[in-house]
Amino acid sequence: MLGDGNWGFNFGTGPFRPVRDIEEMSRRLENEIVRPAMRAVWERIPDNMKAWGPAVDIVEKGDNFEIKVELPGVKQSDINVSVADDVLTITGERKPEAGVKDEEYRRVEIAYGSFYRSITLPARVDTKNVEAVYEDGMLHITLQREAGAKSKKVNIQVKKGTA
Repeated sequence: MLGDGNWGFNFGTGPFRPVRDIEEMSRRLENEIVRPAMRAVWERIPDNMKAWGPAVDIVEKGDNFEIKVELPGVKQSDINVSVADDVLTITGERKPEAGVKDEEYRRVEIAYGSFYRSITLPARVDTKNVEAVYEDGMLHITLQREAGAKSKKVNIQVKKGTA
């Protein structure tokens, strides 16, 4: 009978309930195909290529560059910041929760392991005048433009392509 949740379909396993059946198919697809395939691919990637990159905002204010880096769940002691010429490099590691086994996870969307971001700044900075503060999962870095350094701006003429 229609309207009572039983639509009259029976595929040998009981009444057809679209939402529950689709959720079950989705769960089985992820557990039986997607996870094993992704695990097999992940195991073939060299360790030095498995790093993730945190989100970054860069704001230029006068002679300073203010950089915010999202690093929730990362310990301050696991963050490294360096500057060479006009390149800022941020590396470190976010470690998974202790005591949780791989087979206990039902969904993993948070990136764990080493992270790496290398950012070319628009001008050279004074490497002796860098400040980095980590608070509430956000890394705030302030870099001062090197005296006399100007932002690099190049105007490029855009031409119509021939296809």
